[in-house]
Amino acid sequence: MLATNVEHEIAGRTVLITGGAGFIGSHLAAALVGDNEVRVLDDLSGGAREFVPDGAELYEGDVRDPQAVAEAMRGADLVFHEAALVSVEESVTDPERSHQTNATAALTVLEQAREEDARVVLASSAAIYGHPESVPVEEGDPKTPSSPYGIDKLSLDHYARAYHDLYGLETVPLRYFNVYGPRQNPEYSAVVSVFFRQARDGGPVTVQGDGEQTRDFVHVSDVVRANLRAATTDNIGEPFNVATGRSVTVRELAETIVDVTGSDADITHVEERPGDIRHSEADISKAQEGLGYEPTVSLEEGLRELAEMDESR
Repeated sequence: MLATNVEHEIAGRTVLITGGAGFIGSHLAAALVGDNEVRVLDDLSGGAREFVPDGAELYEGDVRDPQAVAEAMRGADLVFHEAALVSVEESVTDPERSHQTNATAALTVLEQAREEDARVVLASSAAIYGHPESVPVEEGDPKTPSSPYGIDKLSLDHYARAYHDLYGLETVPLRYFNVYGPRQNPEYSAVVSVFFRQARDGGPVTVQGDGEQTRDFVHVSDVVRANLRAATTDNIGEPFNVATGRSVTVRELAETIVDVTGSDADITHVEERPGDIRHSEADISKAQEGLGYEPTVSLEEGLRELAEMDESR
């Protein structure tokens, strides 16, 4: 389910998507390109040129470079800031690079958007909640990020609110939970991609710890829907969780992937990852009420589609 056919009312706009050659950004570009002037700013370090849809203009550059951001954003009235260093592990080994890419670059984007008077929808993360005290997690719950990545995304989240409060800039930070779908970069070891690869290779599918950890997996097309709603909402300057409001255990995820791939792979358990968050599930009622957002793709449906896409290659 590519996001090309996601319905929306955005037309005749000049749109910049940072990270628009990457996983989520390229789906956003595909959804918007038919009705808008779409620009993509991407250094192609994690994305791919072929993911940029026909009709979109690629600005090959680094989101950390103020000049590149200014050039790509000139005349834009809507910005989706998706560019990021998304690996939690990399943020731990290189926190300075993570901060520059995830926090400083967001500030650069917001500052340039202030010059252009452009609305900015920003990709925040459930990582800002750290180890939640209870689930489901609401937007007002404590923020105790446990990684440099989570700290950087919390900084982005705060800057989005501050730029609205201080300067009147229209901002909407979206706190993504576990996004999955076509074009996800397997190099970042997203668990869905890892399990698919292991199942296709005949196994074993390796579950860390006892497998009872829970996650809220949301399909990329639903994330695109949330972004498009955020682009037109009157509820600006405040954050929204983007997820399904339902969680599954990691063991259940592994079993479903083995099933949809028709694999005979065994599921085995390995050592638990230190510092792993035990339970994660979003309360999405605020997004439902404030954005009119409703997830539409069930986990089994999304995983089955991924398996079918893989078979057709």
